[in-house]
Amino acid sequence: MTYLPAETGNLNTRLRTGLTGFLVAGILAGCGSNVVVDSAGIPVPLIQKIPASVGVRMPADFENYVHEEEVIGREQWSINLGRSNAALFAQLFGHMFDNLIVLGPTDDPTLLEIDALIEPSIEAFEFSVPNQSKTQAFAVWIRYRLKVYDRDGTQIANWPVSAYGKSQTTKMGGADALQRAAILAMRDAAALMIMQLDKATGISLLVGAPKEVPDPAPLMFETNEDEVQATALKELDDDAG
Repeated sequence: MTYLPAETGNLNTRLRTGLTGFLVAGILAGCGSNVVVDSAGIPVPLIQKIPASVGVRMPADFENYVHEEEVIGREQWSINLGRSNAALFAQLFGHMFDNLIVLGPTDDPTLLEIDALIEPSIEAFEFSVPNQSKTQAFAVWIRYRLKVYDRDGTQIANWPVSAYGKSQTTKMGGADALQRAAILAMRDAAALMIMQLDKATGISLLVGAPKEVPDPAPLMFETNEDEVQATALKELDDDAG
């Protein structure tokens, strides 16, 4: 059996310890979390529906929204809101208006019998994790934007909607807590829209507004200048007589 000198054994131990730490750091730096947000359903609000027929058109990047971010150079996060936005807004507006039409990508809203068109989008998405906030909570901020058009396609409102959600990590893992924070932020936005949408956009004023009809083209007639002049002279003679 061969024995290594004490100095060599200590050196090997330090090397193994350093290598292990390096590998762990590398694993942490390369790890990531993928969060897929489920539907953020809301209960039926106790409100009186606005007596309007409204269309909603959801852009592709709204229906398939994914936020990716590296947190403090250590962990890559991917938060996929996916269809949860579209499902929430369709449910919300269905509760708020008498009639809701969800437009497809090729539908022309000017051909539909609607009073208004709403087009939502996500303008900003931010989140924080516990090692940033020095707490045990995940937080999510979302800023939506609602553009409202009348039945002729004229934009009549452009309303930013800011929302916030926060979830503790004490009873759930990080990914689950972040998902919960995102759902709470979406529900916060829904509550704000229920209370403020009509006041902020004036959408109820569009109910029953007549559709703008373009002025008809002026009628054009072919005229004979000699006939016009003869008619004018005859009228002068009649007046003189």
